[in-house]
Amino acid sequence: MTSPRRWALVLGASSGFGEAFSLALARAGRNVFGVHLDRRATLPHVEQIREQITEAGGRAVFFNVNAADPEKRAATVSDMKGILEADGTPAAIDVLIHSIAFGTLKPFVPADPAEGITRPQMDMTLDVMAHSLVYWVQDVLQAGLMGPGSHVYAMTSAGSHRIWPSYGAVSAAKAALESHCRQLAVELVPRKIAVNALRAGVTDTPALRKIPGNEKMIERCLSMHPAGRLTTPADVAGLVVALSRPETTWLTGNVLGVDGTEDLVG
Repeated sequence: MTSPRRWALVLGASSGFGEAFSLALARAGRNVFGVHLDRRATLPHVEQIREQITEAGGRAVFFNVNAADPEKRAATVSDMKGILEADGTPAAIDVLIHSIAFGTLKPFVPADPAEGITRPQMDMTLDVMAHSLVYWVQDVLQAGLMGPGSHVYAMTSAGSHRIWPSYGAVSAAKAALESHCRQLAVELVPRKIAVNALRAGVTDTPALRKIPGNEKMIERCLSMHPAGRLTTPADVAGLVVALSRPETTWLTGNVLGVDGTEDLVG
């Protein structure tokens, strides 16, 4: 008798890295809870992702909600708990991935003060791109949906320690996200749950295309990278699939560079 499929919870599941994680984990034998925030125009693409998960033999349960909204988070966790309890697998989530890219891209001190970032924008960026990881982990664990042998991942970037015009708030969020991963790793290692940040190299995703000057970023990476190419979502998704096994939870509290040495030579 085969054991039931485990579940992955992917925050930011509808594009870029989140999409790649959802599909790769489904093809590796998992069902997928996907949390995303999409308007009507992009919902057909979300449906395509769901169909591909189903074609891979998995179940796809997606929630179109603001992942940083406490009430929406609580309702989503409650819904997931109901599904898992109905299946008789209450602690079936063994991969939780934070891949949310939504923040304000503005300079701190521009020539025109009206163009600078505001306190609400700064707070929102840190809350969505960093602090929400902690709150999701808290709620998922308190609901009993994740047990020993599980893995938590969060998407960071070289922006956590490098400067790029208008990237200041996101850079601060990435630095905070890495700190949150370290703290969570120490607190969760007794439970045999690993927590690591994934530092992808420059990757051509919808999120990258929103960064002012992204063309120069891509050009610079291609000119200096030893392999002569950008990182792809599949590069990072492949690592997650390879690492997400119960016997690898001792690898925890790290920032894992998935960039083909880009950060070393850049």
